[in-house]
Amino acid sequence: MLLLDPQAFHDTTDLFVERYKDKGITVVAGVEARGFIFGPPIALAIGAKFVPIRKPKKLPGQMISEEYSLEYGTDKIEMHAGAVQPNDWALIVDDLIAAGGTLCAAAKLIELVGVEVVECARVIELPELKGRDKFGNRPVFVLVQAEGSG
Repeated sequence: MLLLDPQAFHDTTDLFVERYKDKGITVVAGVEARGFIFGPPIALAIGAKFVPIRKPKKLPGQMISEEYSLEYGTDKIEMHAGAVQPNDWALIVDDLIAAGGTLCAAAKLIELVGVEVVECARVIELPELKGRDKFGNRPVFVLVQAEGSG
């Protein structure tokens, strides 16, 4: 497992840092929960603030939210109101792209306040689930594409 190997974890975050250090990113938004693991070291290394995006009622204070569809209903994600500003440039970080609903909702949430999403970064993508298709023209960067058995 990546997180149990300090060198592999360090190398993984370094790959993201090298990619984003000169792109003018001012916000790294981490999507619950593993985005909270990968996002902060990337944000610190590139001199950006870190903003958590969470499931409802997990963060204190005033929130803004985005609802999204699931196979079996809907869900919602939230971030602090005022955490990002219209002149910010954002990187959205998480561990995995599967169906793409959460990541797409995170991008919409950030764009709602006029922030430019520079890229959505993931460690792993499950391409057979076609989650990337939900992103339209938003740029997505993935370190590893995992092939399924089907």
